[in-house]
Amino acid sequence: MPRFQRPTGTQDILPEEQPYWNRVRTFAIQLAERAGFERIDVPIFEATELFARGIGTATDVVEKEMYTFEDKGGDSLTLRPEFTAGVVRAYIEHGMHVRPQPVKLYSIGPIFRYDRPQAGRYRQFHQFNLEILGTQDPAADLEIMLLVWDLYEGLGFRGLSFQLNSTGCPRCRPGYVEVLKAYYQQHIAEICDDCRRRLQTNPLRVLDCKAEQCQPIIAAAPAIGDHLCEECADHFATLREYLDLLGKPYTLNHRLVRGLDYYTKTVFEVWAAGIGAQAAVCGGGRYDGLAEILGGPPTPGVGVAAGIERIILVMKAQGVEVPTPPGPLAFIAHLGPEARREGVRLADELRRAGLSVWLAFGERGLKSQMREANKRRARYAVILGEDELARGVAAVRDMGAGEQVEVPLEGLVTWLRERASL
Repeated sequence: MPRFQRPTGTQDILPEEQPYWNRVRTFAIQLAERAGFERIDVPIFEATELFARGIGTATDVVEKEMYTFEDKGGDSLTLRPEFTAGVVRAYIEHGMHVRPQPVKLYSIGPIFRYDRPQAGRYRQFHQFNLEILGTQDPAADLEIMLLVWDLYEGLGFRGLSFQLNSTGCPRCRPGYVEVLKAYYQQHIAEICDDCRRRLQTNPLRVLDCKAEQCQPIIAAAPAIGDHLCEECADHFATLREYLDLLGKPYTLNHRLVRGLDYYTKTVFEVWAAGIGAQAAVCGGGRYDGLAEILGGPPTPGVGVAAGIERIILVMKAQGVEVPTPPGPLAFIAHLGPEARREGVRLADELRRAGLSVWLAFGERGLKSQMREANKRRARYAVILGEDELARGVAAVRDMGAGEQVEVPLEGLVTWLRERASL
């Protein structure tokens, strides 16, 4: 028989890793709900056209990274490569525009992209996602940015700062794109093949190129900030004013464009110090035209996505510790068939009373069972033998102190419950 292994680019999240995941998920949800965000869960797969139209056919995500398949009905479906398009689809489909605006939503779950696996980056990975739909107020941009700032700061990240840019809107961006293309035509022989292609299909993406030969051209490229219309310029200025007011450090980065076509106006990344070359830990921005692209009413929106694997990788690298989950309150050890039957009954009674219990399996000696109770970090070992059953008691050993007392079986639930609260 073949020895099966997990697919390339995926991972098994083992029990010992779960404390990190629980810490990140619990804290992220706590922050979101404290700010009035409500949870929405959208399907893991959607119509392929949703992502092609929403993200943009000329993006790397759509061109190279999507997991697309034809189902038995002949429909083309795609495992979600990001949350936003599906959330906006749900907003439109369920008429959420009639609710009090804005609508604030969060999602958490797996995302799928066929990418080159590397540290903290997988083909199945997990994101925490925030969206505010139904307002153009720059304060919404700020709120999204502050929430992920608080997420990373609260999880122990150091040296946080924002990278910030505005990519304009359909009124001012076309003029800038023409200026950018004209500039790049002067350097067409110097840039990489990818940039020559992007210059025709998705010109803004040339600013995100990582090829060394393109860096001097990018550095000297015209900045979109000099070509914003009045509305975009005012929006960007107000957002920066809020950040200055709160003392949040940011750097204006004219080459920051993100990888998805739906972005308008604000785009940003959160950077952290001391985590190597890939300083960006998350990114997001505004997408005021996405709802219309997907066939809905005009609905401004802004959002952010934070990768959970990347968060946990950095937490470990920076030595951030998470609490170890407690062991069971009680470990039930039993000696003999009658004691085993009583152990089964007692475990059920204790669990129904809301107490955590581990029942020893099999027929083993007391020393073996006590070693297991110790390994499982049980607070108390409840020992049942023929003598104890005859007298209607259980021997209860405090595994930390090593002390042992007898407790009547009929009062064991109350005895343990009192100590569970200590």
